[in-house]
Amino acid sequence: MTQGYVFILLEDHALVRDGIERQLISDFPACTILYSGDSLSASLAAVSSGPRVDCAVVDLDLGDETPVAETVSAFAVRDIPVVVVSALARPEFLQAALAAGARAFVAKRSNLLQLSKAVNAVLNGDTWIPPDLAGAVLQSQSNVDLSAQEKRALVLYASGLTLEMVARRMNITPNTVKHYLDCVRDKYTRVGISARTKVQLNQVARKEGLLP
Repeated sequence: MTQGYVFILLEDHALVRDGIERQLISDFPACTILYSGDSLSASLAAVSSGPRVDCAVVDLDLGDETPVAETVSAFAVRDIPVVVVSALARPEFLQAALAAGARAFVAKRSNLLQLSKAVNAVLNGDTWIPPDLAGAVLQSQSNVDLSAQEKRALVLYASGLTLEMVARRMNITPNTVKHYLDCVRDKYTRVGISARTKVQLNQVARKEGLLP
């Protein structure tokens, strides 16, 4: 029996969106596309009022200058696995997406078979990264060892979110966010890198390839 998965599709180019939607329906004939469009707020409204969503397929650049981390984390905080589909197929965008909670990343230059592999991997609780980008990410990793939560707090905060917004995205208290950020600051300070202010944290995140 075909699984009736529920998907969110967030993409601002109609032709690309239609192609992805057709592929999802082809791969999962019993699926429901709960939302298909280009509005983050409308997609989140659909999530709030609809059935449990199994996967969100999300474009990073919706043409509204929303930061990568904010778009991805909006679904991740709701425990919705995210497959990112993006024309911005560079390591720094991949790093930012993964740090914000994405489970898979597919470049728009890829074929639809890669999209199918990514979605299937995520639905099975796995992750999926294109081999060419995975190698680039490994090469760009920092000597500063941040935990997953520290890295996520850094990316969200350095993207422009307030302490309270980061806390909501990570489903933790503002004090815990502050603790993570203080740990980030201390770790970079120990290797001689200034990271006390929000501007400096943004510069650090960009230098480390965590932000585009």
